[in-house]
Amino acid sequence: MTRYALRVASVAAALGLWQLLTSLDVDLWLRFSQFPTVADVARAFADRLAGDDYWTDLTDSLTRIVTGFLLAAVLGVATGVLVARSRLAEDLLGPILEVVRPIPAIALVPVAILLFPSNEQGIVFITFTAAFFPVLVSTRHAVRALAPGWEEAVRTMGGGRWRILGSVVLPGALPGIFGGLSVGIGVSWICVISAEMISGQYGVGYRTWQDYTVVDYPGVFVGMVTIGVLGWATSTAVELLGRRLTRWLPRTSYVPTGRARPKSPRPAAPAVSSAVITGPEPAEARDEHLV
Repeated sequence: MTRYALRVASVAAALGLWQLLTSLDVDLWLRFSQFPTVADVARAFADRLAGDDYWTDLTDSLTRIVTGFLLAAVLGVATGVLVARSRLAEDLLGPILEVVRPIPAIALVPVAILLFPSNEQGIVFITFTAAFFPVLVSTRHAVRALAPGWEEAVRTMGGGRWRILGSVVLPGALPGIFGGLSVGIGVSWICVISAEMISGQYGVGYRTWQDYTVVDYPGVFVGMVTIGVLGWATSTAVELLGRRLTRWLPRTSYVPTGRARPKSPRPAAPAVSSAVITGPEPAEARDEHLV
């Protein structure tokens, strides 16, 4: 409870500092006089919540992000496993993937406009591309880092290729896979908002850009807060799912400074034989034992 109280207090302190600097029109190199106050943003937020456009934008953005991210998760994991397990797939797909991977997903907006018949499909494509490569790379490295002894053990017990994939490869690579998924969901939000600003008709990014063009700065901050909350909620959902699916992994517990860990009882020292202390028995004693 103390940690949650500290988190709430830190957010409250940041909002209080924001309100103080903007209400006093402080201009010390940074021009806080141009910023809306927290009260202005709160009023704009309440007005948006009462209308239908806000919920329509929210639904559109969530639909795009969920669709693109799920496609990227499935295809990214499948492609990563295939490239890591097959030399032929690595030779055929590896060069193409490595050439396309450095291209920012938002730079593919012209390609999406030319390739897809509707803006909606193009935005989903950009979201998919943004999440696909982090998932692919993390899965590939996680599969290649698996200990070969596990696979050999399954083969020894008569397991085939699919049994190895289901009982060794995918469970062993799950921590790395969810690391890529966590990165992918964050990059997806960046790219979907940018795509909505450029070519969207609805969505949180589109509405935020429209507020900027009409100089509605409280509305811009409403969009920013909405994006932040949605990104945090989806990232937390991915992280919680990953923890639940990898419950078998050991977890490190956080111990605050100044609080000692409970000492585990030391095992009793093994009894030491007198022969170890006094040295080997003489030959006459060994002969007496034999008699």
